[in-house]
Amino acid sequence: MGKVSPLNGEVQIGKTAMRTHPLLVATALIVLHGTLPADDWPQWRGPERDGVWRESGIIDKFDGPTAERRWTADLCGGYSGPTVARGRVYVTDRLTEPDEIERVLCFDCRDGRKLWSCAYPCKYTISYRDGPRASVTVDDGRAYALGAMGHLHCLEAASGKVIWKKVPGRDYRIRMPIWGIAAAPLVENDLVIVQIGIASGGCVAAFDKRTGRLRWKALDDPASYSAPIAIDQAGRRVIVCWTGARLTGLDAQTGKLLWQHPFKHRRWIDMVATPVQADDRILVASFDEGALMIKLHHDQPAAERFWLRLGRSEFDTKAIQPMISTPLIIDGYIYGFDSYGQFRCLSAETGQRIWEDRTATSQTRWGTAHLVRNGDNVWLFNDRGELIISRLSPQGYREISRAKLIDPTRGQLNKRNGVTWSHPAFAYKHVFARNDEELVCAPLAAEQR
Repeated sequence: MGKVSPLNGEVQIGKTAMRTHPLLVATALIVLHGTLPADDWPQWRGPERDGVWRESGIIDKFDGPTAERRWTADLCGGYSGPTVARGRVYVTDRLTEPDEIERVLCFDCRDGRKLWSCAYPCKYTISYRDGPRASVTVDDGRAYALGAMGHLHCLEAASGKVIWKKVPGRDYRIRMPIWGIAAAPLVENDLVIVQIGIASGGCVAAFDKRTGRLRWKALDDPASYSAPIAIDQAGRRVIVCWTGARLTGLDAQTGKLLWQHPFKHRRWIDMVATPVQADDRILVASFDEGALMIKLHHDQPAAERFWLRLGRSEFDTKAIQPMISTPLIIDGYIYGFDSYGQFRCLSAETGQRIWEDRTATSQTRWGTAHLVRNGDNVWLFNDRGELIISRLSPQGYREISRAKLIDPTRGQLNKRNGVTWSHPAFAYKHVFARNDEELVCAPLAAEQR
Protein backbone atom coordinates (compact mmCIF):
# COMPACT_ATOMS: atom_id res chain seq x y z
CA MET A 1 0.00 0.00 0.00
CA GLY A 2 1.41 3.36 -0.93
CA LYS A 3 1.77 6.44 1.24
CA VAL A 4 -1.17 8.83 1.26
CA SER A 5 -1.77 12.23 2.77
CA PRO A 6 -1.90 12.13 6.58
CA LEU A 7 -4.81 14.58 6.51
CA ASN A 8 -7.37 12.35 4.80
CA GLY A 9 -7.82 9.91 7.69
CA GLU A 10 -6.29 7.00 5.79
CA VAL A 11 -3.36 4.74 6.59
CA GLN A 12 0.32 5.33 6.01
CA ILE A 13 2.66 2.38 5.68
CA GLY A 14 6.35 3.05 6.06
CA LYS A 15 9.54 2.90 8.03
CA THR A 16 10.57 5.06 10.92
CA ALA A 17 13.95 6.36 11.97
CA MET A 18 15.34 3.81 14.41
CA ARG A 19 18.61 2.81 15.99
CA THR A 20 19.22 -0.86 16.75
CA HIS A 21 22.10 -3.02 17.89
CA PRO A 22 22.58 -5.90 15.36
CA LEU A 23 23.32 -8.56 17.99
CA LEU A 24 20.37 -7.49 20.11
CA VAL A 25 18.06 -7.58 17.10
CA ALA A 26 19.20 -11.12 16.29
CA THR A 27 18.46 -12.18 19.87
CA ALA A 28 15.12 -10.38 19.74
CA LEU A 29 14.06 -12.40 16.69
CA ILE A 30 14.32 -15.49 18.90
CA VAL A 31 12.90 -14.12 22.14
CA LEU A 32 10.03 -12.16 20.63
CA HIS A 33 8.88 -14.81 18.17
CA GLY A 34 7.39 -16.84 20.97
CA THR A 35 9.98 -19.57 21.54
CA LEU A 36 9.99 -18.45 25.18
CA PRO A 37 6.88 -17.92 27.31
CA ALA A 38 5.62 -14.42 26.66
CA ASP A 39 2.59 -12.31 27.47
CA ASP A 40 1.00 -9.37 25.68
CA TRP A 41 0.29 -6.00 27.29
CA PRO A 42 -2.76 -5.16 25.16
CA GLN A 43 -4.36 -2.38 27.17
CA TRP A 44 -3.91 0.26 29.87
CA ARG A 45 -2.17 -1.21 32.97
CA GLY A 46 -1.74 -4.64 31.44
CA PRO A 47 -3.79 -7.69 30.39
CA GLU A 48 -6.19 -7.48 33.34
CA ARG A 49 -6.02 -3.66 33.70
CA ASP A 50 -4.67 -4.18 37.22
CA GLY A 51 -1.00 -3.15 37.05
CA VAL A 52 0.26 -6.74 37.30
CA TRP A 53 2.94 -8.19 35.00
CA ARG A 54 2.63 -11.97 35.14
CA GLU A 55 5.68 -13.16 33.18
CA SER A 56 8.41 -15.08 34.99
CA GLY A 57 12.13 -15.32 34.33
CA ILE A 58 12.71 -11.58 34.78
CA ILE A 59 15.95 -9.97 36.01
CA ASP A 60 16.22 -9.02 39.66
CA LYS A 61 18.89 -6.34 39.16
CA PHE A 62 20.37 -4.20 36.39
CA ASP A 63 23.92 -4.61 35.09
CA GLY A 64 24.69 -0.91 35.41
CA PRO A 65 23.26 2.58 35.87
CA THR A 66 21.70 2.62 32.38
CA ALA A 67 19.28 0.03 31.00
CA GLU A 68 20.55 -1.61 27.82
CA ARG A 69 18.23 -0.83 24.92
CA ARG A 70 17.21 -3.24 22.21
CA TRP A 71 15.94 -0.54 19.88
CA THR A 72 14.56 3.00 19.70
CA ALA A 73 12.10 4.62 17.27
CA ASP A 74 11.27 8.25 16.67
CA LEU A 75 8.03 9.72 18.06
CA CYS A 76 6.42 13.12 18.48
CA GLY A 77 4.63 14.43 21.55
CA GLY A 78 2.02 12.54 23.53
CA TYR A 79 1.12 11.22 26.97
CA SER A 80 -0.26 7.80 25.98
CA GLY A 81 1.67 4.79 27.19
CA PRO A 82 2.47 2.04 24.67
CA THR A 83 0.54 -1.22 24.46
CA VAL A 84 1.78 -4.49 22.99
CA ALA A 85 -0.09 -7.34 21.29
CA ARG A 86 0.80 -10.13 18.82
CA GLY A 87 4.30 -8.82 18.22
CA ARG A 88 3.28 -5.20 17.63
CA VAL A 89 3.66 -2.04 19.72
CA TYR A 90 0.95 0.63 19.57
CA VAL A 91 1.20 4.26 20.64
CA THR A 92 -0.26 7.65 19.69
CA ASP A 93 1.31 11.05 19.16
CA ARG A 94 0.67 14.52 17.73
CA LEU A 95 2.21 16.64 14.97
CA THR A 96 1.78 20.43 14.91
CA GLU A 97 3.46 21.45 11.64
CA PRO A 98 2.36 22.21 9.01
CA ASP A 99 -1.04 21.16 10.43
CA GLU A 100 -2.34 19.78 13.73
CA ILE A 101 -2.56 16.00 13.39
CA GLU A 102 -3.06 13.08 15.77
CA ARG A 103 -1.55 9.73 14.81
CA VAL A 104 -1.99 6.10 15.82
CA LEU A 105 1.31 4.28 15.25
CA CYS A 106 2.26 0.62 15.10
CA PHE A 107 5.81 -0.77 15.36
CA ASP A 108 7.35 -4.21 15.08
CA CYS A 109 8.30 -5.23 18.61
CA ARG A 110 11.41 -7.07 17.42
CA ASP A 111 13.29 -4.19 15.84
CA GLY A 112 11.20 -1.00 16.14
CA ARG A 113 10.35 -0.87 12.44
CA LYS A 114 7.23 1.21 11.81
CA LEU A 115 4.53 -0.99 10.32
CA TRP A 116 1.78 1.56 9.81
CA SER A 117 0.34 4.87 10.93
CA CYS A 118 -3.18 6.28 10.86
CA ALA A 119 -3.31 10.08 10.92
CA TYR A 120 -6.21 12.51 11.06
CA PRO A 121 -6.62 16.29 11.48
CA CYS A 122 -7.24 17.35 15.07
CA LYS A 123 -7.08 20.90 16.38
CA TYR A 124 -6.63 21.18 20.13
CA THR A 125 -8.62 23.57 22.33
CA ILE A 126 -7.36 22.00 25.58
CA SER A 127 -4.62 22.71 28.09
CA TYR A 128 -1.45 20.58 28.04
CA ARG A 129 -1.35 20.29 24.26
CA ASP A 130 1.48 17.81 23.80
CA GLY A 131 -0.65 15.01 22.41
CA PRO A 132 -3.13 12.16 22.95
CA ARG A 133 -3.54 10.79 26.46
CA ALA A 134 -5.26 7.39 26.22
CA SER A 135 -3.40 4.13 25.57
CA VAL A 136 -4.55 2.08 22.58
CA THR A 137 -6.64 -0.97 23.50
CA VAL A 138 -6.10 -4.08 21.36
CA ASP A 139 -8.71 -6.85 21.25
CA ASP A 140 -9.61 -9.62 18.80
CA GLY A 141 -7.54 -8.23 15.94
CA ARG A 142 -8.72 -4.64 16.41
CA ALA A 143 -7.04 -1.58 17.89
CA TYR A 144 -9.19 1.06 19.58
CA ALA A 145 -7.67 4.54 19.84
CA LEU A 146 -9.26 7.49 21.65
CA GLY A 147 -7.82 10.93 20.91
CA ALA A 148 -7.56 13.93 23.20
CA MET A 149 -10.43 15.76 21.46
CA GLY A 150 -12.64 12.68 21.41
CA HIS A 151 -11.91 11.01 18.05
CA LEU A 152 -12.53 7.26 18.41
CA HIS A 153 -11.02 4.88 15.86
CA CYS A 154 -11.38 1.13 15.44
CA LEU A 155 -8.51 -0.10 13.27
CA GLU A 156 -7.33 -3.43 11.95
CA ALA A 157 -4.53 -4.17 14.38
CA ALA A 158 -2.31 -5.75 11.71
CA SER A 159 -2.71 -3.19 8.93
CA GLY A 160 -4.07 0.02 10.44
CA LYS A 161 -7.08 -0.01 8.09
CA VAL A 162 -9.99 2.00 9.50
CA ILE A 163 -12.90 -0.31 10.34
CA TRP A 164 -15.05 2.45 11.84
CA LYS A 165 -14.54 5.81 13.44
CA LYS A 166 -16.39 8.44 15.47
CA VAL A 167 -15.67 12.12 14.94
CA PRO A 168 -16.56 14.75 17.58
CA GLY A 169 -18.83 17.44 16.19
CA ARG A 170 -20.19 15.02 13.62
CA ASP A 171 -21.16 11.94 15.62
CA TYR A 172 -21.49 13.52 19.07
CA ARG A 173 -20.89 16.73 20.98
CA ILE A 174 -18.46 16.56 23.91
CA ARG A 175 -18.41 18.56 27.14
CA MET A 176 -14.65 18.89 27.02
CA PRO A 177 -12.63 18.62 30.24
CA ILE A 178 -9.88 21.22 30.58
CA TRP A 179 -7.13 18.64 29.87
CA GLY A 180 -8.96 16.71 27.17
CA ILE A 181 -10.25 13.15 26.84
CA ALA A 182 -7.82 10.77 28.56
CA ALA A 183 -9.40 7.49 29.76
CA ALA A 184 -8.31 4.40 27.81
CA PRO A 185 -11.09 2.45 26.03
CA LEU A 186 -12.32 -0.70 27.80
CA VAL A 187 -13.46 -3.74 25.80
CA GLU A 188 -16.16 -5.74 27.59
CA ASN A 189 -17.61 -8.68 25.62
CA ASP A 190 -18.96 -7.14 22.39
CA LEU A 191 -18.70 -3.54 23.56
CA VAL A 192 -15.99 -0.89 23.64
CA ILE A 193 -16.70 1.45 26.57
CA VAL A 194 -15.29 4.95 26.89
CA GLN A 195 -15.54 7.81 29.37
CA ILE A 196 -15.89 10.46 26.71
CA GLY A 197 -18.20 13.17 28.05
CA ILE A 198 -20.93 13.19 25.40
CA ALA A 199 -23.34 16.03 26.15
CA SER A 200 -26.89 15.16 27.26
CA GLY A 201 -26.37 12.02 29.28
CA GLY A 202 -23.32 10.37 27.70
CA CYS A 203 -20.42 10.81 30.10
CA VAL A 204 -19.87 7.07 29.60
CA ALA A 205 -20.76 5.46 26.27
CA ALA A 206 -20.66 1.93 24.86
CA PHE A 207 -20.25 1.16 21.16
CA ASP A 208 -20.53 -2.15 19.36
CA LYS A 209 -16.89 -3.10 19.05
CA ARG A 210 -17.34 -4.50 15.52
CA THR A 211 -19.63 -1.91 13.91
CA GLY A 212 -19.31 1.23 16.05
CA ARG A 213 -23.06 1.43 16.64
CA LEU A 214 -23.94 3.24 19.87
CA ARG A 215 -25.38 0.62 22.22
CA TRP A 216 -25.88 2.74 25.33
CA LYS A 217 -24.85 5.93 27.04
CA ALA A 218 -25.05 6.81 30.71
CA LEU A 219 -24.68 9.65 33.23
CA ASP A 220 -24.97 13.37 32.70
CA ASP A 221 -21.71 13.97 34.61
CA PRO A 222 -18.64 15.88 33.49
CA ALA A 223 -15.98 13.47 32.28
CA SER A 224 -12.83 12.82 34.30
CA TYR A 225 -9.53 11.31 33.17
CA SER A 226 -9.93 7.99 35.01
CA ALA A 227 -10.13 4.80 32.94
CA PRO A 228 -13.08 2.49 33.74
CA ILE A 229 -12.68 -1.12 34.86
CA ALA A 230 -15.00 -4.16 34.69
CA ILE A 231 -15.69 -6.32 37.74
CA ASP A 232 -17.92 -9.24 38.75
CA GLN A 233 -20.51 -8.41 41.37
CA ALA A 234 -23.62 -10.30 42.50
CA GLY A 235 -23.66 -12.49 39.39
CA ARG A 236 -23.33 -9.72 36.83
CA ARG A 237 -20.64 -7.69 35.09
CA VAL A 238 -20.33 -4.16 36.39
CA ILE A 239 -18.44 -1.22 34.87
CA VAL A 240 -16.81 0.87 37.59
CA CYS A 241 -16.31 4.41 36.35
CA TRP A 242 -15.11 7.43 38.28
CA THR A 243 -16.57 10.50 36.62
CA GLY A 244 -16.01 14.14 37.44
CA ALA A 245 -18.78 13.91 40.04
CA ARG A 246 -18.99 10.41 41.50
CA LEU A 247 -17.79 6.83 41.62
CA THR A 248 -20.36 4.68 39.84
CA GLY A 249 -21.25 1.07 39.08
CA LEU A 250 -23.00 0.56 35.73
CA ASP A 251 -24.55 -2.58 34.27
CA ALA A 252 -22.10 -3.62 31.57
CA GLN A 253 -24.69 -4.52 28.95
CA THR A 254 -27.21 -1.71 29.45
CA GLY A 255 -25.40 1.15 31.20
CA LYS A 256 -28.01 1.22 33.96
CA LEU A 257 -26.77 2.92 37.13
CA LEU A 258 -26.53 0.29 39.87
CA TRP A 259 -24.78 2.23 42.64
CA GLN A 260 -22.96 5.51 43.20
CA HIS A 261 -20.88 7.45 45.70
CA PRO A 262 -20.33 11.21 45.34
CA PHE A 263 -16.61 12.01 45.23
CA LYS A 264 -15.90 15.11 43.18
CA HIS A 265 -13.28 17.79 42.86
CA ARG A 266 -13.06 20.99 44.86
CA ARG A 267 -11.08 23.20 42.46
CA TRP A 268 -10.96 21.32 39.14
CA ILE A 269 -11.58 17.84 37.88
CA ASP A 270 -8.34 15.98 38.64
CA MET A 271 -9.44 12.35 38.76
CA VAL A 272 -6.68 10.53 36.87
CA ALA A 273 -5.96 7.31 38.80
CA THR A 274 -7.85 4.17 37.75
CA PRO A 275 -10.16 2.54 40.34
CA VAL A 276 -8.33 -0.32 42.08
CA GLN A 277 -10.17 -3.48 43.14
CA ALA A 278 -8.99 -5.79 45.92
CA ASP A 279 -11.52 -8.51 46.74
CA ASP A 280 -14.70 -6.68 47.80
CA ARG A 281 -13.08 -3.24 48.06
CA ILE A 282 -12.52 -0.51 45.49
CA LEU A 283 -10.13 2.40 46.02
CA VAL A 284 -10.02 5.75 44.25
CA ALA A 285 -7.71 8.66 45.05
CA SER A 286 -7.09 12.11 43.56
CA PHE A 287 -4.51 14.89 43.72
CA ASP A 288 -6.76 17.62 45.05
CA GLU A 289 -9.12 15.62 47.23
CA GLY A 290 -7.91 12.47 48.98
CA ALA A 291 -8.81 8.78 49.01
CA LEU A 292 -12.07 6.83 49.16
CA MET A 293 -12.46 3.10 49.82
CA ILE A 294 -15.83 1.49 49.18
CA LYS A 295 -17.07 -2.01 50.04
CA LEU A 296 -19.04 -4.03 47.49
CA HIS A 297 -22.10 -6.05 48.47
CA HIS A 298 -22.01 -9.71 47.47
CA ASP A 299 -25.75 -10.40 47.23
CA GLN A 300 -26.80 -7.36 45.19
CA PRO A 301 -25.24 -4.71 42.93
CA ALA A 302 -24.67 -2.16 45.67
CA ALA A 303 -21.78 -0.60 47.57
CA GLU A 304 -21.16 1.38 50.72
CA ARG A 305 -18.43 3.71 51.91
CA PHE A 306 -15.78 1.88 53.90
CA TRP A 307 -13.55 4.85 54.71
CA LEU A 308 -12.78 8.31 53.42
CA ARG A 309 -9.55 10.27 53.94
CA LEU A 310 -9.71 13.86 52.77
CA GLY A 311 -6.65 16.08 52.63
CA ARG A 312 -7.02 19.74 53.43
CA SER A 313 -5.10 20.61 50.27
CA GLU A 314 -2.34 19.28 48.04
CA PHE A 315 0.11 20.53 50.68
CA ASP A 316 -1.65 18.95 53.67
CA THR A 317 -2.47 15.32 52.88
CA LYS A 318 -3.51 12.58 55.27
CA ALA A 319 -3.64 9.48 53.12
CA ILE A 320 -2.61 9.50 49.48
CA GLN A 321 -3.38 12.04 46.77
CA PRO A 322 -1.86 10.93 43.44
CA MET A 323 -1.98 13.08 40.33
CA ILE A 324 -0.84 10.69 37.62
CA SER A 325 -0.16 7.19 38.94
CA THR A 326 -2.57 4.52 40.15
CA PRO A 327 -1.85 2.88 43.54
CA LEU A 328 -1.42 -0.86 44.10
CA ILE A 329 -3.10 -2.88 46.85
CA ILE A 330 -1.00 -5.85 48.00
CA ASP A 331 -1.87 -8.13 50.94
CA GLY A 332 -4.01 -5.56 52.70
CA TYR A 333 -1.78 -2.52 52.15
CA ILE A 334 -1.96 0.36 49.69
CA TYR A 335 1.20 1.62 47.97
CA GLY A 336 1.25 4.81 45.93
CA PHE A 337 2.57 8.32 45.38
CA ASP A 338 1.29 11.50 46.94
CA SER A 339 1.07 15.06 45.62
CA TYR A 340 4.80 15.89 45.77
CA GLY A 341 6.36 12.52 45.04
CA GLN A 342 6.07 11.04 48.54
CA PHE A 343 5.92 7.24 48.30
CA ARG A 344 3.44 6.03 50.90
CA CYS A 345 2.08 2.84 52.41
CA LEU A 346 -1.41 2.88 53.94
CA SER A 347 -3.51 0.31 55.71
CA ALA A 348 -6.23 -0.82 53.30
CA GLU A 349 -8.42 -1.49 56.34
CA THR A 350 -8.30 2.04 57.78
CA GLY A 351 -6.51 4.35 55.33
CA GLN A 352 -3.97 5.24 58.02
CA ARG A 353 -0.40 5.92 56.91
CA ILE A 354 2.16 3.23 57.72
CA TRP A 355 5.30 4.74 56.21
CA GLU A 356 6.61 7.33 53.77
CA ASP A 357 9.70 7.36 51.53
CA ARG A 358 11.17 10.29 49.58
CA THR A 359 13.85 8.61 47.45
CA ALA A 360 11.95 7.00 44.58
CA THR A 361 10.86 10.11 42.63
CA SER A 362 11.39 13.83 42.21
CA GLN A 363 10.30 15.56 45.40
CA THR A 364 8.37 18.29 43.66
CA ARG A 365 4.82 19.03 42.61
CA TRP A 366 3.54 16.12 40.51
CA GLY A 367 6.58 14.02 41.32
CA THR A 368 5.39 10.50 40.58
CA ALA A 369 6.02 6.96 39.39
CA HIS A 370 3.95 4.18 37.84
CA LEU A 371 3.80 0.92 39.83
CA VAL A 372 3.69 -2.55 38.25
CA ARG A 373 3.81 -5.76 40.27
CA ASN A 374 5.83 -8.76 39.04
CA GLY A 375 5.94 -11.67 41.46
CA ASP A 376 7.41 -10.48 44.74
CA ASN A 377 8.86 -7.34 43.18
CA VAL A 378 7.25 -4.03 42.28
CA TRP A 379 8.69 -2.15 39.32
CA LEU A 380 8.58 1.65 39.40
CA PHE A 381 8.97 3.90 36.37
CA ASN A 382 9.49 7.39 37.73
CA ASP A 383 9.16 10.91 36.38
CA ARG A 384 12.94 11.07 35.78
CA GLY A 385 12.84 8.17 33.32
CA GLU A 386 14.35 5.68 35.79
CA LEU A 387 13.23 2.07 36.13
CA ILE A 388 13.42 0.75 39.70
CA ILE A 389 13.10 -2.80 40.99
CA SER A 390 11.79 -2.76 44.56
CA ARG A 391 10.25 -4.80 47.37
CA LEU A 392 7.32 -3.31 49.25
CA SER A 393 5.99 -4.35 52.63
CA PRO A 394 4.44 -2.74 55.72
CA GLN A 395 8.02 -2.59 57.08
CA GLY A 396 9.13 -0.21 54.33
CA TYR A 397 10.36 0.44 50.81
CA ARG A 398 13.46 -1.53 49.77
CA GLU A 399 15.14 -0.50 46.53
CA ILE A 400 16.90 -3.42 44.87
CA SER A 401 18.20 -1.88 41.66
CA ARG A 402 17.77 1.27 39.56
CA ALA A 403 18.69 2.17 35.97
CA LYS A 404 18.05 5.06 33.61
CA LEU A 405 15.74 3.97 30.78
CA ILE A 406 14.80 7.16 28.92
CA ASP A 407 15.41 10.90 29.23
CA PRO A 408 12.77 13.30 30.57
CA THR A 409 11.50 15.71 27.91
CA ARG A 410 9.69 19.03 28.24
CA GLY A 411 6.71 18.57 25.94
CA GLN A 412 4.53 16.90 28.54
CA LEU A 413 5.51 19.48 31.16
CA ASN A 414 7.52 22.51 30.09
CA LYS A 415 8.90 23.09 33.57
CA ARG A 416 11.82 21.78 35.59
CA ASN A 417 14.00 19.55 33.41
CA GLY A 418 11.08 17.73 31.84
CA VAL A 419 9.20 14.59 32.89
CA THR A 420 8.40 11.04 31.82
CA TRP A 421 4.73 10.69 32.72
CA SER A 422 3.61 7.96 30.29
CA HIS A 423 2.95 4.47 31.65
CA PRO A 424 5.35 1.80 30.28
CA ALA A 425 4.33 -1.59 28.88
CA PHE A 426 5.90 -4.86 30.04
CA ALA A 427 5.65 -7.66 27.49
CA TYR A 428 7.76 -10.48 26.03
CA LYS A 429 10.22 -9.98 28.93
CA HIS A 430 10.90 -6.44 27.72
CA VAL A 431 9.89 -2.96 28.76
CA PHE A 432 8.52 -0.44 26.26
CA ALA A 433 8.48 3.25 27.22
CA ARG A 434 8.14 6.62 25.51
CA ASN A 435 8.81 10.32 25.97
CA ASP A 436 8.11 13.23 23.60
CA GLU A 437 10.80 12.16 21.15
CA GLU A 438 11.23 8.40 21.11
CA LEU A 439 9.85 4.97 21.88
CA VAL A 440 12.36 2.60 23.49
CA CYS A 441 12.52 -1.14 24.07
CA ALA A 442 14.84 -2.75 26.65
CA PRO A 443 15.30 -6.47 27.44
CA LEU A 444 14.52 -7.70 30.95
CA ALA A 445 14.80 -11.49 30.59
CA ALA A 446 17.01 -13.13 33.22
CA GLU A 447 18.31 -15.73 30.78
CA GLN A 448 19.68 -12.96 28.55
CA ARG A 449 22.12 -11.82 31.26
